Amino acid sequence: MSDTELHEDTPAPESELDEDDRLKPEFVSAVLEAVAAGDAEAARARVAPLHPADIADLVELTPAELRPALAAAISDLIDGDVLAEMNDWVREALVDALEPHQVANIAAELDTDDAVAIIEDMDFEDQREVLRALDPDDRAAIEEALSYPEETAGRLMQREMIAVPEHWTVGNVLDYLRADEELTTDFWEIFVVDPAHRPVGTCMLSWILRSPRAVSVSDVMKREQTLIPADMDQEEVALRFQKYALISAAVVDSGGRLVGMITVDDVVHIISEEAGEDILRLSGAGEGDINEPVLLTVRTRLTWLFVNLGTAMLAASVVGLFQGEIAKFALLAVLMPIVSGMGGNAGTQTLAVVVRALATNQLTESNTLRMIFREFRIAAANGATLGIAIGTGTMLIYGIPALALVIAAAMVINNLIAGLAGVLIPVTLDRLRIDPAVSSAVFVTMMTDVMGFLSFLGLATLVGIGG
Repeated sequence: MSDTELHEDTPAPESELDEDDRLKPEFVSAVLEAVAAGDAEAARARVAPLHPADIADLVELTPAELRPALAAAISDLIDGDVLAEMNDWVREALVDALEPHQVANIAAELDTDDAVAIIEDMDFEDQREVLRALDPDDRAAIEEALSYPEETAGRLMQREMIAVPEHWTVGNVLDYLRADEELTTDFWEIFVVDPAHRPVGTCMLSWILRSPRAVSVSDVMKREQTLIPADMDQEEVALRFQKYALISAAVVDSGGRLVGMITVDDVVHIISEEAGEDILRLSGAGEGDINEPVLLTVRTRLTWLFVNLGTAMLAASVVGLFQGEIAKFALLAVLMPIVSGMGGNAGTQTLAVVVRALATNQLTESNTLRMIFREFRIAAANGATLGIAIGTGTMLIYGIPALALVIAAAMVINNLIAGLAGVLIPVTLDRLRIDPAVSSAVFVTMMTDVMGFLSFLGLATLVGIGG
């Protein structure tokens, strides 16, 4: 049995994992101590039983400056399966340190989608060298995948699949699967195609195994199927898998011809990635990967911090309009952050719900108005409750009825603004084909800050508080 087969089939020893299936710190330290001592055999002996995903975790948990030494010590264990499980930034650094022929050897072992994930982030010249080192068939498949835009079904799909003509019998299919050693061994469904190689149905393996040999494939196949266009965004692919409970799905080109398949294991990664990306984009934190280069992280975060600085200055200018009233009655300065802060929190709650609803296709043109009215009612109820609470508290503490009424009314107004902004801003951006997860938070925060200060200070001026 090869080393690859060994760590594919053998989970990490329980003693090396904690209760959350993570590598224990003492295990990581022991491996790194062996590497530092130059005892590559001891390091390799400890790492060899691990699953590829655990080896990938080990590399990621190793400080960046020690990773080259670790990779050199266990180089024969870092194969395609390990790289496919590895964090993008860590993998890119390791791949850059390999020779093109080494990358080509690793890519040749993998399914097309995993090979593409390794090659796509390389420099153009390095890509060319790796592709030239591949077999013609592998090179053609990877070049075709790279021709599709990033984060589309074409990049995600596997070319290794089983497709048979509809006039075959079950016996023909079984003989074909047993006779052709070049066929992929990992599949759940068999795709049935017409003479033009367009998918006309699917057969689950269980149907094939339980049907008599003489039965025609067209009699046991399911004609209803979910086809994935090769240029479909991967987030939409994940939504289709989730909606229709798919295990695998055929990918078709612009002419409707079968070009690949996507399996549920790939979609699980997408769902996790996309969910994390949306949350991080709402905060302006970029990719939020702890392995991302520091300078790139600084640049990404600083961009949005500058945008926030501009919106904060706008809010401050509103406060400046009422500096005379604030100077006369200092309590206004004490209480006004409460109104804007609570409005910001309420807007963020609504925004998170709406962005998720847009991302999962729960919110569409057909139910947008219903969503607006729903959030308006919620904002009114929350605003009234908070207004009564803050008004009562202000009255008890300061004993000024007018001030209590003003802050209560401002709280209601700003919560209503927050609820409407939390819906209308992301929906508008989505209609304009702008990712609402990236830009919405800045505008919602600006609206709640500006309207919070304006409503509170404006009402205080109207009723003559501090005059």
